[in-house]
Amino acid sequence: MPSPTSGIPDPKADLDWSGFKGPIHEIFAGNARRYPEQPCVVETATSKISERRFTYKQIFEATSVLSHHLVQNGIQRGEVVMIFAHRGVDLVVAIMAVLAAGATFSVLDPLYPPDRQCIYLEVSQPRALVVIDRATREAGPLSDQVRDYVEEHLQLRTEIPALELKDDGTLVGGVKEGRDVLEEQQKLRTELPGVLVGPDSTPTLSFTSGSEGKPKGVKGRHFSLTHYFPWMAATFGLSENDKFTMLSGIAHDPIQRDIFTPLFLGAQLLVPSKEDIQHEKLAEWMRKYGATVTHLTPAMGQILVGGASAIFPNLHHSFFVGDLLIKRDCRRLQNLAPNVRIVNMYGTTETQRAVSYYELPSCTEAPDFLDSIGEVVPAGRGMNNVQLLVVDREDRNKICQPGQSGEIYVRAGGLAEEYLGLPDLTATKFVDNWFVDQQMWVEGDKKKVESQGAAEPWRDFYRGPRDRLYRSGDLGHYGPDGNVHCTGRVDSQVKIRGFRIELGEIDSHLSAHPLVRENVTLLKRDAYEEPTLVSYIVPEMKRWYDWLEERGAKDSDSVDDTSMVTLLKRFKYLRDDVREHLKKKLPAYAVPSIIVPLIRFPLNPNGKIDRPALPFPEPAHLVAAGARRPSQLGAALTPTEKTMAGIWAELLGDRGVSADSISGTDSFFDLGGHSIIAQRLLFKIRQEWKDIDVPMTTIFQYPTLRAFSANIDQAMDPIGLRLDTAEAIEDDPEDEAYSADARDLAVKLTEFKTREPLKPGEEVHTFLTGATGFLGAYILRDILSRPGKVTVLVRAQDIDAALGRVRQTCSAYGIWEEGWESRLEPLVGDLEKENFGLEPNTWNKLADSVDVVIHNGALVHWVLPYSRLRGPNVVSTMTALSMCAVGKPKKFGLVSSTSVLDTDFFVKLSEKSLAEGGTGVPEADDLEGARKGLGTGYGQSKWAAEYITRQAGKRGLSGCVIRPGYVLGDPESGTTNTDDFLVRILKGCIQLKSRPDITNTINMVPVTHVARVVVASSFNPPVSPLAVAQITSHPRITVNEFLGSLENFGYNVPLVPYSEWKQNMETYVSDRSGTKEENALLPLYHFVTGDLPADTKAPELDDRNAAGALKKDQAWTGQDWSAGGAVTEDTVGVYISYLIELGFMPKPEKQGVKALVMSKLTDAMREGMKLVGGRRGV
Repeated sequence: MPSPTSGIPDPKADLDWSGFKGPIHEIFAGNARRYPEQPCVVETATSKISERRFTYKQIFEATSVLSHHLVQNGIQRGEVVMIFAHRGVDLVVAIMAVLAAGATFSVLDPLYPPDRQCIYLEVSQPRALVVIDRATREAGPLSDQVRDYVEEHLQLRTEIPALELKDDGTLVGGVKEGRDVLEEQQKLRTELPGVLVGPDSTPTLSFTSGSEGKPKGVKGRHFSLTHYFPWMAATFGLSENDKFTMLSGIAHDPIQRDIFTPLFLGAQLLVPSKEDIQHEKLAEWMRKYGATVTHLTPAMGQILVGGASAIFPNLHHSFFVGDLLIKRDCRRLQNLAPNVRIVNMYGTTETQRAVSYYELPSCTEAPDFLDSIGEVVPAGRGMNNVQLLVVDREDRNKICQPGQSGEIYVRAGGLAEEYLGLPDLTATKFVDNWFVDQQMWVEGDKKKVESQGAAEPWRDFYRGPRDRLYRSGDLGHYGPDGNVHCTGRVDSQVKIRGFRIELGEIDSHLSAHPLVRENVTLLKRDAYEEPTLVSYIVPEMKRWYDWLEERGAKDSDSVDDTSMVTLLKRFKYLRDDVREHLKKKLPAYAVPSIIVPLIRFPLNPNGKIDRPALPFPEPAHLVAAGARRPSQLGAALTPTEKTMAGIWAELLGDRGVSADSISGTDSFFDLGGHSIIAQRLLFKIRQEWKDIDVPMTTIFQYPTLRAFSANIDQAMDPIGLRLDTAEAIEDDPEDEAYSADARDLAVKLTEFKTREPLKPGEEVHTFLTGATGFLGAYILRDILSRPGKVTVLVRAQDIDAALGRVRQTCSAYGIWEEGWESRLEPLVGDLEKENFGLEPNTWNKLADSVDVVIHNGALVHWVLPYSRLRGPNVVSTMTALSMCAVGKPKKFGLVSSTSVLDTDFFVKLSEKSLAEGGTGVPEADDLEGARKGLGTGYGQSKWAAEYITRQAGKRGLSGCVIRPGYVLGDPESGTTNTDDFLVRILKGCIQLKSRPDITNTINMVPVTHVARVVVASSFNPPVSPLAVAQITSHPRITVNEFLGSLENFGYNVPLVPYSEWKQNMETYVSDRSGTKEENALLPLYHFVTGDLPADTKAPELDDRNAAGALKKDQAWTGQDWSAGGAVTEDTVGVYISYLIELGFMPKPEKQGVKALVMSKLTDAMREGMKLVGGRRGV
């Protein structure tokens, strides 16, 4: 079935569609006849109940009694029998009896709330109810709500009120009308009813999560219950001598493997008591009873090893399914079970069985094997007659090649039948195999029957061969050996404040912390309905005490108190340490705002982490946990600091911050602040101190209470007359620091070999950073329109995820082409690390093979100070230049920004040039006019990067600095970056129902034109060896014309004075009633409510170098773009149509003087835009 060369499955292979092994209850009956006295089910002892053992004969006879009762009371094939269940022998009997009656079993877990139990009954509409007596005794009877539902909405043929298998093997069902309900069937205990079923008969109805909180019922098939066991027995050495465990959730489909596997083999099933399924105790139970095989979810596996010291050497196989399996947990298990082979399996309720496998040798066999694999254990390859197909998400006719990311489809003859009552969903998730002609299998099956001479009886309940695929929604890729690696869900990424975040990456780094035993990260909503990252951790208690001792600290006196407040207090040092650990691994926006320690994770009845049950700490809990005695706050706060502490507490109260818990050295961001909350902080400051203007960058530059308050004091008292202020701060240390830093870095540059001009049409190897940003995606497209290959640097967990990010970004923008992958080489790296974090041999190979380096990657942030942007924007430029300095000579392109010109000097220089008949700021300007005075850290960082690059040009580097202004959308498709200021102000004006009167022109150019200038100038520098190419609009339109397009296309946004529009904005933001949508301009509140007419005044630019590069580029592309690009009112209409279709903006209230031509977005674009973001990828 796998391709002989690649190990990738052949989607046209025959998977033995008619290979039915027989129904499980008949095979069990055969084992009972062969091994009547063999132990079948062992209920191990509890502190109150002695061990109970039952043989195959006893279980078979009990099964027969109950199955005859169901048949005699009218239960028909395929009708549902609901079992109110309890973990134990009674559940085994009930399940086998339902199957022997030809019916369908489903399980009602007493731990589920009544509402959920009623949903199960509503969906399944059972015709019989079996109540296990132990379930009633331990969990109580069916609630009044459930009982009322049964009586009012169900039409039961029969009910077993109290099923119990007595110690002597007698089965009783409970008394009705003075006699046991099973009394009449006792005489039929030696034979099953003999109801014929086939591979497509329905034995199971399992439930899985559904939309809007309503579970979906999945109808199983008899085919799957037995098909894989012979292969598993042969492959993993399973036999009648094994002792299996019953540890799965009783209402979860894996309970079927726990029961059916030993009964198929004639082996034993060990049932633990509730008190044994706990940390420390479960391992001792495994040792005591000599379990040899166990089926676990990763969460149950963590219970098994958590806090345990008991060694259980008899365990030889542990099968995991249900979630990603982490290497850390495998190592812990093998430390306790040295002979266990761990088998990671992949499966879902819809595949009925776990259908793939990846086997890890025991640590006795290969003690170092775990060191050779990644942190996440692969899903492996399909079992016998199963294929895991990784399908190209853009072209489903293609199976992905090794390393290429795609969606996992399961191809097998044993898939479930359907979702009960949901035909549309069934058709979406269970699809016919489009790689083959289905009729081929039908004809082959006919010939098989003809060769046998007679058809098997079960064929009356067989629909014939059906080659189907189950669409899992999981992402993955093939490794070189054909094993599948799961990389997440199609919907596993989240987007917060414009940044795309992979929750799995956070969890991967959390799991590497030595004191974190278990962890999971979720996106939750705070009191203001803002998305908040919350990480939940279970500490590794064995190391906790030593860790405290090493730091001279003591544990809490309340170790038995597991309340939220106590846990937050007790593990404060750990929470702080984990946060510092993550700060070193993740960008600031991906570090969780809240870290919650728990003694153990809540599990749902299915043995998985119960994510909805993970608590979001109440603000009062966080406040109480952070409370300090006054003596802990150090020196007394100044009046300004006290006022500021109150403002911080008001804004961060839902994160547990109170005014009396803040010290002068506390950081706004460590307390849970972020850029959106910082905008509200600025608003509060303007309300409190009306006569001062504090730049937004201040909180990022001076994040501690003391330093930030000192800035407020200085603004109120610039000459230092007041005595009650904090210690004065120095003048802005970053006003000139960026230029001094740039000069210091430039000294470290070496000489460069000047690259000869590239020849049009030659194959060029380009190294590109920032390919996952908006502009970067279009730069990538432009490069790939030319001969050659592209190596892209991407921040990701692995190569597959890196390629996935590039592909997802380009697909979201509607520009991905299938032929790109063969010419695209993704590398995992980090702009801030030495040599971008690449291995030395990879770095050296690039140095020797790359022809052009285009450094587009940057962190674009309008309020972070230079010190925070220096790494990704300046140091990364030095790294890119160092690649150009070694190996073969290279061309270099640096994507900069017109933000380097944001000083009055260049506005005046532009006015002078225009007055003298010029075209604006010349491209040859040395930028000394912005050596100081740039107001944003981003502009400062780009100034430094430009300076260093121009100095490299003086040392022989061949290349160009490209300086774009506002980069707007694709003029053809309308695809637009929704995080851009100009896009946000369009929506913001609609929300404010007004637009400001501003006459300044805007230098905005379509992304397609900007990308062309970047590539043309990098491949064909207009001046040798290095020049600057400025990108300017031809012609420029004004702010009034740009925003006036809204009126022309039908929106009601009258022109008002800027002061009135600004007041509208302040009023809108101050309304926290929750009835209004968050204003699109809130992330730029400081900018739009400052002095927008002054701040948007930009110099005109000379662009003859850009035009010259585009002229040269005609020899490469056959197109002359030298006349320049522009955004016109019609282009704005294209953007508006796209933004409406995307759901970013509402439709106009009326028909405008111009009509909108609506865009058409593919599903991939629509879904992708929820995750992509940012102007420049990092």
